[in-house]
Amino acid sequence: MITLLIAIGAAAGIYQLLALAAALGRLRVRDRVPASLPGISILKPVRGLDPNFYEGIRSHALQDYPEFEILFGVSDPADAALGEIERLAAEFPGLPVRAIIASTQTANRKVGVLAELAAAARHSILLVNDSDIRVPRDYLRRVVGPLEDPAVGMVTCLYRARAASWAGRFEAIGIATDFVPSVLVAPLVGVSEFALGSTLVFRAEDLARIGGFAALADYIADDYQLGRRIRDLGKRVVFSRAVVETSLEDRAWGEVWRHQVRWARTIRVSRGGGYAGLPIANATLWAVVLAGCGVWWAAVPLLLLRLAVAVVAGRLVLEDRRVLRDLWLVPLRDLAGVAIWAAGLFGSTVVWRGARLRLRRDGRIAPVE
Repeated sequence: MITLLIAIGAAAGIYQLLALAAALGRLRVRDRVPASLPGISILKPVRGLDPNFYEGIRSHALQDYPEFEILFGVSDPADAALGEIERLAAEFPGLPVRAIIASTQTANRKVGVLAELAAAARHSILLVNDSDIRVPRDYLRRVVGPLEDPAVGMVTCLYRARAASWAGRFEAIGIATDFVPSVLVAPLVGVSEFALGSTLVFRAEDLARIGGFAALADYIADDYQLGRRIRDLGKRVVFSRAVVETSLEDRAWGEVWRHQVRWARTIRVSRGGGYAGLPIANATLWAVVLAGCGVWWAAVPLLLLRLAVAVVAGRLVLEDRRVLRDLWLVPLRDLAGVAIWAAGLFGSTVVWRGARLRLRRDGRIAPVE
């Protein structure tokens, strides 16, 4: 039994070494300086006021870029975000800023909004990101460069999270030190279709070739499905070195749990095989098990390796200073992740933006019975 546990711990250690190598390699990446700056249409589906909403949309208006437009889409004519969008248009009168009231009904409501925004876009390069994203001033220049290579079909970005509450900090440290390393190591294990809703940049012509946003309308993970379909065109999905930021709501612990379970079940129905093997990569779990069996010589180095990955990925790659402050939370978050994984392994319902949805095995949204 001890031999088996040591073998599993070794597998977890190998995963952490791969993650460390991927994170260190990421530090050497430089964004391609574009030879030309094509017009960009920024598509932002919005529902309600996210934390620091105006700060986020204003960061898009401040871009050092010659020609772009920002199109916001809402489903509710009384959406509170419309007032802030009007405020943005008033502050930047020379910038094309439009709000579109979308009426397209789809299982994934966000995709219905995106379909109408794409139809209204004036430029051949489309950029989609979540409504709560804050971006650096050189963001557009950095994410558009890789598309000059015709073999690249999509550019995406890593993100860090800001949070004030303890529950939010717990979630944020998981993003920086668990989720981000898993994204970085994915290409090393043959997974190349990662596309994150924090940034999706692609050509309008490629979107048309995959059937437009209508092809994604029934899926919960529209960002993943978009990346997979563009990759199926024979094109690559690449990460920009740019890092964007999201602000987490001051959720209660129960809300964080439901959000994490939704995320877990979404991953399970999108990549079932990979999801099943996630616990093997949980170095903290196996370090605790090995320590409990008295195998300290393996447990301690395994835990230290896990913390090294957290520091390199969170503090250096994401440039998130809060990671060092909350580093002590990493083992607790890893152990909680085991419970989240187990909850995600079973069940097919999730709560998303106040709506209760049922997921099919292929990731499609089914009517709730």
